Amino acid sequence: MTKSKWALDAAHSSVDFSVRHMMIANVKGSFNSFNATIEADPTDLTTASIEFAIETASVDTRNQDRDGHLVSADFFDAANHPNMTFKATSIEKTDDGEYNVTGDLTLRGVTKQETFAVTFEGTGKDPWGNEKAGFSATGNINRSDYGLVWNAALETGGVLVGDKVKINLQIQAAKA
Repeated sequence: MTKSKWALDAAHSSVDFSVRHMMIANVKGSFNSFNATIEADPTDLTTASIEFAIETASVDTRNQDRDGHLVSADFFDAANHPNMTFKATSIEKTDDGEYNVTGDLTLRGVTKQETFAVTFEGTGKDPWGNEKAGFSATGNINRSDYGLVWNAALETGGVLVGDKVKINLQIQAAKA
């Protein structure tokens, strides 16, 4: 394949995360509004151009009170930082269809370099003849690196919210 533009198919994609709660369980959530700009040969991502934007106010943890707290100044501060963004700066092939994608993640006005493990899941044509490509990505970030430091001490020791956030993306894109 040659390098071409791909449009994110949000109806068949997801941006999910999980974080430790009370040091005994994981709470999961997702973002419902996101977009990407992808220019790539999906069979060889080493030369790809990838940019991703997520609307922080679109967070959904299936708990309205928690979601309200997450968009507040204690966490995402969505009023002042409506988007978190990622722009790939280097892509290293680690195995057949496997890559380490490193780039600049900006969250709450702070930019740090992060690396995500990306898998090319394949290509195919939908029933209407549109060429689609699938990708998955996983990684971890420390929320305190981005100024998300709100927490509460537990009387049994430890804290209410863990620092490590696990990220999981499932992406389907259509050749533009």
